Amino acid sequence: QVRLLESGGGSVQSGGSLRLSCAVSGDTSSTYCMAWFRQAPGKEREGVAGIESDLSTSYRDSVKGRFTISLDAAKSTLYLQMNSLKPEDTAMYYCAATLCGGGWYLRAGIVLYYEYKYWGRGTQVTVSS
Repeated sequence: QVRLLESGGGSVQSGGSLRLSCAVSGDTSSTYCMAWFRQAPGKEREGVAGIESDLSTSYRDSVKGRFTISLDAAKSTLYLQMNSLKPEDTAMYYCAATLCGGGWYLRAGIVLYYEYKYWGRGTQVTVSS
């Protein structure tokens, strides 16, 4: 069992920055591939950034060059550094994890797995113009 807890969301003006954190607890003995997702009101959930077991990363086309995903294994924490934020980045952001090795696909530039077994409750990001 793995538990994920996001933090770091908030309200910023366009062009601002935020750093989201996802604390991982529970069974951390296995290798997990992780990702950040987001969902805006009335829209489908979409992948934002992913990180593999070898720490390779992928990003949704619309956030490339602005967002950076990273993993601090010693702290069991996943991060999402978000710079040059835009109003269209406004959404609830979720951290997700799955055992690496499952089926995956590529969509809008990001590698996503068909199944993410563990999810956090989300942290809200609001960007005003």
